[in-house]
Amino acid sequence: MTSNFTTISKNGTHELEIKKSRFIATAFRIQNETDALNFIDQIKLNHRKANHHCFAYMIGNDNHIQRASDDGEPSGTAGVPILEVLQKKDVHNVLVVVTRYFGGIKLGAGGLIRAYSNSTSQVLDEIGLVERIEQTTLVLTIDYSQYDPVTHWLSTHDLIVQNTQYAEKITITIPVITEHIEQFKQNITNLLNGHVTFQTTGKQFNEVPVKK
Repeated sequence: MTSNFTTISKNGTHELEIKKSRFIATAFRIQNETDALNFIDQIKLNHRKANHHCFAYMIGNDNHIQRASDDGEPSGTAGVPILEVLQKKDVHNVLVVVTRYFGGIKLGAGGLIRAYSNSTSQVLDEIGLVERIEQTTLVLTIDYSQYDPVTHWLSTHDLIVQNTQYAEKITITIPVITEHIEQFKQNITNLLNGHVTFQTTGKQFNEVPVKK
């Protein structure tokens, strides 16, 4: 399996009020279950008077760890709806806790499912998602006469130049998605009729915003 995956851009909170009940959804980036449990404890301390702290989380590149809790709400009306949103969004290493302050009006099973599901969807939409992508840093060495066609091609393919150095020849440093390396090299080689050299200088993970 690829090590690329989608997660949230940052931790964040979003609140809904439904029939006088407050639903406060808080999303966290986590690495393991210890992180998840610590954040859940933190929420409970911050909202001591709340009636429920329902949650779900998914951990791992393949989301092999998945947990959900209704925390006193009717079975299947809170934790599972939260988890289903995380599954639908296909996010990884994410915890969502939805804290409820009961407003005195019962919502029924269907109302609770919608409330916890909508709370989760809206907090994720508000803070945004990013794709964690492995990129390989390539250094292209080209002639001065090749600079304009290369930079034009890069700009039309939404590729960002990290560094350019001018000496006897021009060197351009650019991160390329690792899975696309061979195709990238082939495209540039074809563009320049084979008159280019490539050097790989390293790999790193970068985060790219997911377009809504």
